[in-house]
Amino acid sequence: MLVHHLENDLYVRQGSAITNFESTLPSIQSDLAKEIFKDPYKFDFLSLTDNHFEKELEDGLVGHMTKFLLELGNGFSYVGRQYPLEIGGEDFYIDLLFYHLKLRCYIVIELKAGKFIPEYAGKLNFYLNAVDGVLKHPQDQPTIGILICKEKNKIVAEYALKGLEKPIGVSEYKLTKAVPKQLENSLPSIQDIERNLI
Repeated sequence: MLVHHLENDLYVRQGSAITNFESTLPSIQSDLAKEIFKDPYKFDFLSLTDNHFEKELEDGLVGHMTKFLLELGNGFSYVGRQYPLEIGGEDFYIDLLFYHLKLRCYIVIELKAGKFIPEYAGKLNFYLNAVDGVLKHPQDQPTIGILICKEKNKIVAEYALKGLEKPIGVSEYKLTKAVPKQLENSLPSIQDIERNLI
């Protein structure tokens, strides 16, 4: 496990997500929550193209749940995907819902296959309020949200989180290319392979 963490630069990634935890959580829980989340997350176990959809990302993560839980870290307990919530007579669906055993709170994960935009923070804030109002037990700590997107502008993310009362973090994810850059030129192209098959 130690070798795995060293190879994946865990010491650099852990605790580096952009969050508003300091202003929205008690100091002890804020410090622990900040250390739990990473930036970026490495989903090298997924074989997705650069132009993938959110559903493909979600399907891949759920299909490789053991590897996904290892990347998330200790303490995460899977509750469900596309978790339904009925609010005001309307149906809403949370991408991924977890419960964290050390933090004693629900964790809402919203997945975005593109660039972070400020509107995503508002949607996640809505989900956190809904989970706190519908699912949270009195002994649970406030629900935490993490938005995992393909890319983000750090300054835009900081401004989007500023002033929100719910604890939210924004992090990127990285996919490992199937073929390393140094080998790409030495492999035959699709056209070469098709010519040889004819």
